[in-house]
Amino acid sequence: MATFRYQGLGSAAGGGTIEAADRAEALRLLGRQGVVPTTLESMGDARVPRAARLAASKTEVPFAALLAARSRTRRPSRPTISRPELTSLIRELATALEAGLPLLQSLRTVRRQAKGKSLPVILDFLIEKIEAGVTLHQAAKEYGAPFDDMTVGMFRAADASGRNAEVLHQLADLLDRTVELRREVVGATIYPLIVAVIIALSVVVLVTFVLPKIMAPILAQGKGEIPMPTAVLLALAGFILKWWWALVLGTIAGYIGWMRWVAIPSNRLLLDLTLLRVPVLGNLLRDVAVARFTRTLGTLVSAGIPILQALRIVRDTLGNAAMMAAIDEVQEQVTTGSSLADPLERSGLFPPLLVQIVNIGERSGRLEPMLMHAASAFDRQVNTSLKIFMKALPPILIVVMAVVAGFVLMAIMLPLLAQQEAYGG
Repeated sequence: MATFRYQGLGSAAGGGTIEAADRAEALRLLGRQGVVPTTLESMGDARVPRAARLAASKTEVPFAALLAARSRTRRPSRPTISRPELTSLIRELATALEAGLPLLQSLRTVRRQAKGKSLPVILDFLIEKIEAGVTLHQAAKEYGAPFDDMTVGMFRAADASGRNAEVLHQLADLLDRTVELRREVVGATIYPLIVAVIIALSVVVLVTFVLPKIMAPILAQGKGEIPMPTAVLLALAGFILKWWWALVLGTIAGYIGWMRWVAIPSNRLLLDLTLLRVPVLGNLLRDVAVARFTRTLGTLVSAGIPILQALRIVRDTLGNAAMMAAIDEVQEQVTTGSSLADPLERSGLFPPLLVQIVNIGERSGRLEPMLMHAASAFDRQVNTSLKIFMKALPPILIVVMAVVAGFVLMAIMLPLLAQQEAYGG
């Protein structure tokens, strides 16, 4: 039996120690007691004398120090794979483990079927490290991209719990949903972006080339004053034709300046807070982040990762600086013994439904299933928000196009009408 030290939330909140055969057993025992562990650390085998445990720990120090030294050194550039390819790799590995194959043999089986240039290199690296006695999560962390913090954390949970196939299937499901959600968001935004680019190019062509040719005969006659819309567009056309190089350089400089401005944490926080307040778009961004937060946190907790470590991993997957700052505050409050629901509610960025579900899950000791149920509900909310976003955009674009087209039409028609009146008079 091993002894584990824990700090937890729930009906038996506080800290202490518990004896169990392994980490997974300790988590199950704490769950039955209504405790949601924030930290869970192994103290070693309870039946092994302390001197023996210290001797064993001393033999492990050089290897741990070697890994730490390697992680501090600059990693060489290594080939990587896309998120869908990573999902497929993890799914194949989980299937091989589920069939009863050991981890090393499962990796070799997947390696024989690997295609492309990058995937075989990644698998060869993992196989080499595991043959040398390194765990899967340590090998993945040492390799770097495409293994992010969430993937490494799930690998660590699989190594610690012994439920490799189950945890890897959960990770593959989570990555699948992340890829699907990203595709839905890109699909919802690509149409308005294309329309906006077409509108901009059309205006540039009309103002720069079409309008001057139409207006040249009228201006040559020199009769009457030029209407204001026409004067504005002609001045704009002259500026573009004369200073197009300055516009190009200005656009490049503006883009570089914008990227540097956004890179400052306080500016990024201000930008993301502003985006969350934009009608329709803000609701979509919030729903996407909340759905990702709920499903990722539920998956990590179900895999046996302590809540604080799970929050640190989830934080980097939100993609919104304002919500990431809120998670930082949640971590600080949970560290001091607060519940998870209270700081979520105080942030004002998370929906009341999520706060209520987390509160019930903590009090009942069933945080994991409650989060997974909530994730399904928020996924449906994301689909609803996407539909609203797609329905709201066409009318907005039509209004913009109508205003632009009306202004250009006025600039063309007003001089023609004035000329007709002059000839008629």
